[in-house]
Amino acid sequence: MPRPLRPSAPASGRPRHGLARVLSKLGVCSRSQAEQAVREGRVTVDGRRIRDPERPTDAERERLALDGRPVGAADRVYIALNKPRGVVVSASDERGRDTVYGLLEGAGLPWLGPVGRLDRASEGLLLLSNDTGWAAGLTEPKHHVDKTYHVQVDCRPDEALMANLRQGVVDAGERLGTVAVNVLREGEKYAWLEVVLDEGRNRHIRRLLAAHEIGVLRLIRVAIGPLVLGELPKGEWRHLTPDEVHALRRG
Repeated sequence: MPRPLRPSAPASGRPRHGLARVLSKLGVCSRSQAEQAVREGRVTVDGRRIRDPERPTDAERERLALDGRPVGAADRVYIALNKPRGVVVSASDERGRDTVYGLLEGAGLPWLGPVGRLDRASEGLLLLSNDTGWAAGLTEPKHHVDKTYHVQVDCRPDEALMANLRQGVVDAGERLGTVAVNVLREGEKYAWLEVVLDEGRNRHIRRLLAAHEIGVLRLIRVAIGPLVLGELPKGEWRHLTPDEVHALRRG
């Protein structure tokens, strides 16, 4: 008896993915936003309203629409933004705090998702894109993309403390390691450190330093892989060049 075709593999041989994932990969919105839109009945496939985010979908053969507007692959957009301190990396905030998307208002950009995170108190280089595959290549732990931070701390660490920072710690069951930690400059009561990570756990640097009773005065991400923040003014953004996009591509 012949084996029936699986729903996710049509006769054409092309893989099919769930509707929400397809919308996300097209750069229309985030995966979670797509799931919500489908469940709310805002998405149609070949004119039929679909409410199952996992419904197998072939974007090349089926006509998709969101809120009545046809959906196709959006032009890929890649931007670098110099995130100010006090701004949340989120599309909206339940507490009414300013978000990075307020810095993009009026620019005529498509939906863009953050590529990684910076907490509210941190500053510096943040990437945003609607290319979810490219973003995954930068954020998935297996790719180990170096990220460089300049951190102002409330002490002048001696060599023993620096050695301990380079060794890393285990906090809440998570290993918080570093690629490199070096002193950039020192004042009378503080120092600037350069910290390089190849993974990014939640509040990684702050937790590592807190484990050694070191307070963070400022934390600025200055580079992701070969891309540096440079002279981009705080709160401003720019498009990445094709060479920069290629240099950051992983996976």
